[in-house]
Amino acid sequence: MKKFTTMCAAIVLLAGVPFAGASAKSTLRVGTVLAAGDPLMVAAQQMKRDIERRTNGEVEVQIFPSSQLGDTQNMMDQAQAGANVATFVEGSRVAPFVPQFNVLVAPYAFANVDELARFVETPTFAGWNEELKRKTGLTLLSFNWYQGARHMLTKKPVRVPADLRGVRVRTIGEPLWLKTIAAMGAVPTPMAWAEVYPSLQTGVIDGAEAQPAAIRGAKLYEVVTDITLTEHIFLMSGLIVSDKWLQSLPEAHRKVVKEEAVRAGASALKANVDQAEQIFTEIKGRGVRVTVVDKKPFRDAVQPVYAELGLTEAVAQARKAIGQ
Repeated sequence: MKKFTTMCAAIVLLAGVPFAGASAKSTLRVGTVLAAGDPLMVAAQQMKRDIERRTNGEVEVQIFPSSQLGDTQNMMDQAQAGANVATFVEGSRVAPFVPQFNVLVAPYAFANVDELARFVETPTFAGWNEELKRKTGLTLLSFNWYQGARHMLTKKPVRVPADLRGVRVRTIGEPLWLKTIAAMGAVPTPMAWAEVYPSLQTGVIDGAEAQPAAIRGAKLYEVVTDITLTEHIFLMSGLIVSDKWLQSLPEAHRKVVKEEAVRAGASALKANVDQAEQIFTEIKGRGVRVTVVDKKPFRDAVQPVYAELGLTEAVAQARKAIGQ
């Protein structure tokens, strides 16, 4: 009887051990506040297919759009705790840990999105990511998920910063964004993205700033009269994960995950660049004025933001890294 009991116990223990040659499946849950049809989500689906194909299904990627896993901060917290969760973040989200990341959303720090895309491939940026990993246990798989250039949306024509005096403009509630919008002449008003349309409609705010895909997705063209092409921030996002989860993968699979994150990010970047002109053509067809302006007055107005946030040296470092 004792021998039988010992054998049963051994069988139970062995039931949890994979057979020789078997591979345990790893799962990455990619969550985002973006809607399923957003270009970043289309690219994420591409990433899912390619990772699963190249790892023979040993790494599974699940996509959760529209805040199904919580808001961005909640998903970052999950990843930092070691969960198999990834999400998209822009620079100011990780700047509390590594202040230099604010450079990625510093107004007019880069002349165009190509410069920013080049910078996130430099050793300088890689060093910031290593510091982030040491301090938080989080790591960026790639940082080329471009969402578009931010522009001013108002209910009156805007040509120069003085035209924004007294205009309540919704923006992201991070110090860099608040200071940028204030420096551009407006009254920065942080609020949740879901509240922007009704707030513009009822007059709680007078304007907003957003990228083309978001303007169209939220139908903001219905509640503003003017879009001024300021391009004050090129909104690039990164895909952030728990380094503990990443290191749990075999080396070959880690390589695949990183490569496909970069490839998919590049696809999202191209899609958002390519569609911007078409989106504005559609918006103009709805009667909204879309105005190209001289950006120099706006660029000059935001220069003090660098010093106020201690970014002068970091911006110079980034410019030097891309040979500018």
